[in-house]
Amino acid sequence: MFCDRCGAQVNGPANFCPACGRTFGTVPPASMGGRVVRHVRTVGILWLVFAGLRLIESLALNTFATFNPWFFDRVPLFVPGLIRAIGGFYLVVALVGALAGWGLLERRPWARVLTIVLAVFALLKFPLGTALGIYTLWVLAPSQSEAEYRSIQRAA
Repeated sequence: MFCDRCGAQVNGPANFCPACGRTFGTVPPASMGGRVVRHVRTVGILWLVFAGLRLIESLALNTFATFNPWFFDRVPLFVPGLIRAIGGFYLVVALVGALAGWGLLERRPWARVLTIVLAVFALLKFPLGTALGIYTLWVLAPSQSEAEYRSIQRAA
């Protein structure tokens, strides 16, 4: 038998040409899975990146509030504490976002619900948070996504 693409001789029953790789016969198409299977890894990675950006914001605010005495000589006394509180809030949000991203990558049962809640709040953080929130809700929020996520989740 000869390959009809490259003309190489193929010995015995073969599924592909050893020279060019052309397949002979029908190969069943690979199952692409549903929306969650195709996108859950990407959503998890994006939540880790978003958490990293929030961590940078937190560190910048806390550093600014701690090591900038020339600015704070000219403002009311509550401003440095307020800036540190906002930085602390961003730190907590970054940690929870990193937990959600890790949970999605590990396919934990609680990660889908936590990520949906965070996605609703992320919609207010224009433009990156809005894009991430919309993408997350598109992947994880539909009822079909819940059933699909349950089929791929790992035990806690």
